[in-house]
Amino acid sequence: MGNRRLFIALFCCFCLPHIIEAYHQQVFVDQSGHSNFTKIQKAIDSVPVNNRHWFFINVAAGVYREKIKIPYDKPFIVIVGAGKRNTRVEWDDHDSVAQSPTFASVADNTVVKSLTFVNTYNFPNKGKVNRNPRIPAVAALINGDKCAFYSVGFSGVQDTLWDADGRHFFHRCTIQGAVDFIFGNGQSIYKKCVINVLGATLKPGVTGYITAQGRTNPYDASGFVFTDSLVYGSGKAFLGRPWRSYARVIFYNTDLTDVVVPQGWDSWHFGGHVSQLTFAEIGCYGSGSNTGRRVSWVKKLSGFSVQSLINLDFINSGGWVQALPIPV
Repeated sequence: MGNRRLFIALFCCFCLPHIIEAYHQQVFVDQSGHSNFTKIQKAIDSVPVNNRHWFFINVAAGVYREKIKIPYDKPFIVIVGAGKRNTRVEWDDHDSVAQSPTFASVADNTVVKSLTFVNTYNFPNKGKVNRNPRIPAVAALINGDKCAFYSVGFSGVQDTLWDADGRHFFHRCTIQGAVDFIFGNGQSIYKKCVINVLGATLKPGVTGYITAQGRTNPYDASGFVFTDSLVYGSGKAFLGRPWRSYARVIFYNTDLTDVVVPQGWDSWHFGGHVSQLTFAEIGCYGSGSNTGRRVSWVKKLSGFSVQSLINLDFINSGGWVQALPIPV
């Protein structure tokens, strides 16, 4: 009991001082066996179906070898780790994007803070070359509305983060990968995030792709917006290619290093529909930000359009971000 009391005391002192009044219930996960659960999934399973109050799952430092899923009927879950370098959830499923996620959340109102999700199937292990064939291996699937991620890591190689659907806010997150490693049809803002291109995991001369966004029509509200962020890494990568014919990706006030290829963007299967794509860079800087050799169809957005996309209001109808139990 002594270790559990120490963990609870330290967690409350350092992690929850400004939100201690906001939760309805909390449990603790620790592999030592001195807390409520030793597995994160067991803690999720303990949340009542159709939960309507914030339920905190506090996860101690450690590497948790498990796949975890928050089902659609368990909203208002908050998972808080001990830091994205200290609390890691790892699994190595692959082939299908639907079955492979290490972490999957299909519930609305999910919040995660201070841990990392890894799909290890293609991921380098302590600097060693991974010999597994490069195939889709998802680290995280987010398919609920009004979900937020604070200081969370997402690590994989191909299809790392499936930002599938719904309004999402990523703040100070780190996303690692090489091919289409941020993909889906989410309506999302990535603020002060680090995008790490793992070009060294690809064959020599192969170029990576950071985003593959899936907007399907001009009335679709989805899109990926990166603001005040950093793009760096090894090898070379396009900022994005369209997964669907009205893809929308914006980089704003972001440090683009020379990992970005001069063309910037690729049309993939939609070469005849480039006028429908909204790929844009506004106010970016760094060695990879020179737009002199960008593709001719990159969008030049009006000031009004830019403000409507980069502002938090792009995802924040109803003020749900401010209502979260963990403030920015």
